[in-house]
Amino acid sequence: MDMAHEDSFAARLDGAARDVAALLAALLSETPLEGEIGRPPHLMQAMRHGVLNGGKRLRPFLVIETVRMLGGPRDAALRVAAALECIHCYSLIHDDLPAMDDDDLRRGQPTVHVAFDEATAILAGDALLTMAFDILAAPETHLPDQARLALIGQLSRAAGVGGMVGGQALDLHAERVAPDEAGIVRLQAMKTGALLRYACAAGALTSGADAQTLARMTRFGEIIGLAFQLADDLLDVTSDAATLGKAAGKDAGRGKGTLVSLHGVDAARARLDTLVQEAAVLLEPFGDAGHTLVETARFIASRDR
Repeated sequence: MDMAHEDSFAARLDGAARDVAALLAALLSETPLEGEIGRPPHLMQAMRHGVLNGGKRLRPFLVIETVRMLGGPRDAALRVAAALECIHCYSLIHDDLPAMDDDDLRRGQPTVHVAFDEATAILAGDALLTMAFDILAAPETHLPDQARLALIGQLSRAAGVGGMVGGQALDLHAERVAPDEAGIVRLQAMKTGALLRYACAAGALTSGADAQTLARMTRFGEIIGLAFQLADDLLDVTSDAATLGKAAGKDAGRGKGTLVSLHGVDAARARLDTLVQEAAVLLEPFGDAGHTLVETARFIASRDR
């Protein structure tokens, strides 16, 4: 991409991240909502530590940009994006626990279980998980009931046993029994790909898109998920902790197989190029409106952290 486009994309990504962070900060207030009895301050502090700690907010950005491309409502897009980010951040808090990936750093900061304690980290993740569905169901998410129901239903499937959580279970099992290539692909599609696919599908649902557009954006999300995981695996073997903001080489150290370890760095980079091309072709019907999402695919494929 040329410098003008790069600056424009970076500004759009940063702007969306700020907007989502501002909404999340408001949603994570210590003031109880109607129907809540109280919000323990210590728990709220841990939740904020796990959510308001920077990050590119890529999943929310995919929601927001899909809605923008399709001409949907931005206010609703922000709330859907915030709900998805609650799910993502809860998963990071739990993944970092000693019983899981046992990480001390996340986005260059102490993980929640290090900054607080393990029990509080578990509860913070639990609370963020349930808050996500509260956000989608709330009347402040101004969407038709059918759209909100579809968003909730698809998020349940993407985040649950058949998606992200199931993928984490497969990932833990892979430390004991190395999966074959098909197993690696399924694991990654569930653990990482499911929420990225949902982000793009959610943007279509928020916009009231037809079935054909929903299917197209769902496929775009699948491609984004594949590219993200390939890029992540490349970073795991080529970067250090200072660059990543977390421990590098974790998968290699645990003996986990990846597509990079199977086929090599050059093959992975070639596959990334192909995925970006596929993503661009998928969005051709949207013309210039799809430019930022195509740039997002390129950004994911070439990211260095």
